[in-house]
Amino acid sequence: MRCLYYLVTKKHVSEGHEVQNIDYKICFMELECKIIKYKNESRIALVFEKNDELYKCITVIDGCKWSNSLGYWHLPDTKVNRIRFKIETAEQQQLNTIKEEKIEWFKRWLKSKRYSDNTLKTYAESLKIFLFYFEEKPIENINNQDIINFNNDYILKKQFSSSYQNQIVNAIKLFYRTIENKVINIDLIHRPKREKLLPNVLSKEEVKLILTAHSNLKHKTMLSLIYSCGLRRSELLQLKFSDIDAIRNIVNIKQSKGKKDRTVSLSPKMLVLLREYYLLYKPKEWLFQGQNKNEPYEARSLSNVLQQALIKTGIKKPVTLQWLRHSYATHLLEGGTDLQYIQELLGHNSSKTTKIYTNVSTKNIQQIKSPFDDL
Repeated sequence: MRCLYYLVTKKHVSEGHEVQNIDYKICFMELECKIIKYKNESRIALVFEKNDELYKCITVIDGCKWSNSLGYWHLPDTKVNRIRFKIETAEQQQLNTIKEEKIEWFKRWLKSKRYSDNTLKTYAESLKIFLFYFEEKPIENINNQDIINFNNDYILKKQFSSSYQNQIVNAIKLFYRTIENKVINIDLIHRPKREKLLPNVLSKEEVKLILTAHSNLKHKTMLSLIYSCGLRRSELLQLKFSDIDAIRNIVNIKQSKGKKDRTVSLSPKMLVLLREYYLLYKPKEWLFQGQNKNEPYEARSLSNVLQQALIKTGIKKPVTLQWLRHSYATHLLEGGTDLQYIQELLGHNSSKTTKIYTNVSTKNIQQIKSPFDDL
């Protein structure tokens, strides 16, 4: 087995895989690693071309020896050394192959159910993290206690968010619903307690600063359309020129989150901006084309557009594109729009999701007189 090898020098890697000293040096070199028997003991043989730096790295490993008769260095066959040199036993290779096949099967199942590409990728990656966490354990032997251990020893230890944990739980539950498994009881898989976070909202003055920060008409139009229609980033990027209905003053959002279509109102002011944009850029298929005219604008580039606007305005808040959507909903509510209409405009399945904006609206809160004023 040939591998690109890196080694922390001056101190060894402990059984817990923790580096014991900050003073280290990394050296990269292609090695050939193989398991051998030496004096009835299992050892790891290292074959490589002469290299002084690599020689210094190899010789600090406990139990490393040179064999004149064999012509190479060899060291104890331990779990730490196997991890260090990325060596897998035949059993591990077979086990990993089975896991990879199951993950591919799961991806095909998701695809047949027409899950979005993003969901498919997210679930497959989450499942892979979970299954390969149990290096030496077959899928059919993983049980509910293992999931609890995974949550504690991986998710919580690495301080991942509850939403990330919930994402992995979703992937695990869906995977085990679609294969025969007699060990895991999916009904007993618990989810993390939901964080009750309020949406981040900007004032109208802050929104105006952001939307007028760019002199570039394309950048200005993209940010303005997100706020004026309450769009998700993906919805804006997937808009086609034909989705804009200038006669009825609406925008048709097609196959958005949850595979749903919906329509949102298009303000006259936004329509004027779109017409200016069209005359200058003349989009054909995608409303906002990327560098390749046959592809939509890139998500990362759109986020960069917002960050550049924040720099120009001097706003220090960690604003994201989602903040513009939250601000749109909150400003509608404060303007007297019925919550049911806001739910439809945002494309929410449940009214509970939309009601969260009542907690950030200042319309009624500002009317409350503090008893402090009467002191």
